[in-house]
Amino acid sequence: MSKLIPRLYVNTIYDIDLEQLKKSGIRGIVTDLDNTLVGAKSPAATPELQAWLQKLRKSGFQVVVVSNNNKMRVTKFCEPLFIPFIYRAKKPTLAAFRKALSQMNLKAEQTAVIGDQMLTDVLGGNRMGLFTILVQPISLADEGFFTRMVNRRLEKAARLFMKRQDEI
Repeated sequence: MSKLIPRLYVNTIYDIDLEQLKKSGIRGIVTDLDNTLVGAKSPAATPELQAWLQKLRKSGFQVVVVSNNNKMRVTKFCEPLFIPFIYRAKKPTLAAFRKALSQMNLKAEQTAVIGDQMLTDVLGGNRMGLFTILVQPISLADEGFFTRMVNRRLEKAARLFMKRQDEI
């Protein structure tokens, strides 16, 4: 169960203290796309997200989007922003995380992963030794069947289990 626990939990990406990350040695960001950066059905970055990504770059962070979504979805979102990406990542398997680290030429301890799902982003990131950051999903209404009916229910059960463990 410990592999499902993020190192940091925030409401949105905008609540992440980038200076603190930098001070702790983080130089790269592996981020999920859907319900982390934008809603699952949002085709493009908002002006607020564009400003945040610019702030990341100006602060010296490298960024790679790692998504389980398909090539068309991820390409249409990332290419206009000039962000490298990996689609059909099969998170929580480690291959896409390894590829992202290789693209950034960074080690696991220099990299954070940001995502909205414990069973994909946090589990994969923790297994890889990354600094894991869990955000609240932007829009649960837009999620696919598997995420809504399986992942979110398993996450809820895991949270209840962890809460009970804390009470013992």
